[in-house]
Amino acid sequence: MPAPLNRRQAVGLGAVVVGGWAVGQVLRRTAPIGRDIGPRADAILAGGSSPEDGPADATLRLAVFTDYRCPACRHAFPAMEEAVRRDGKVRVIYKDWPIFGPPSERAASVALASAEQGIYPAVHRALMTDNRIIDDDMLREIVTGVGGDWTRATAWLATNAQAVTTRLRANGQQAYAIGLSGTPGYLAGPMLVMGAIDAGDFGRLFARARAAN
Repeated sequence: MPAPLNRRQAVGLGAVVVGGWAVGQVLRRTAPIGRDIGPRADAILAGGSSPEDGPADATLRLAVFTDYRCPACRHAFPAMEEAVRRDGKVRVIYKDWPIFGPPSERAASVALASAEQGIYPAVHRALMTDNRIIDDDMLREIVTGVGGDWTRATAWLATNAQAVTTRLRANGQQAYAIGLSGTPGYLAGPMLVMGAIDAGDFGRLFARARAAN
């Protein structure tokens, strides 16, 4: 059995560990962020029937592929919001991609239905930050809590169910077409990032996307 470390050895080992962590952080911060997918980004960033939010004179468009039950999506959401707010010139295109089962599909459908009332961004934000189990009681409280009409949303959804299903399927097809295997995915201009990142990395992504255009 190895002898226990003495104080000097323990301090030395700690310095090595901290030093290695610091080097790793520097390398992560200086390495290029995102992968350039070229013209494949154009159709996605055009938006189409996807909900959008942000200034009309934005200098960058950001397509966000997320699921309301995805832990990584929820973890990265505040960082994305902070980075978008700091930048001030990013328009977000929401690509609901419910891959975590029926509750995710129901939440995404209700969120898209709320767009007809002009409250999609608020509903999206509430769903990303609410920790309750997703069911219709929770969704009703979300919609009414941001000033929406639940009866109107569900009536619209009943009438437009096929269009919503088509929209969600198209989002999934776009995700697979650019190489996403799961959520979250962030497409800023032609630059694609897969997985959760922090506010600083979002800022770096925005800068690289603008340089690539």
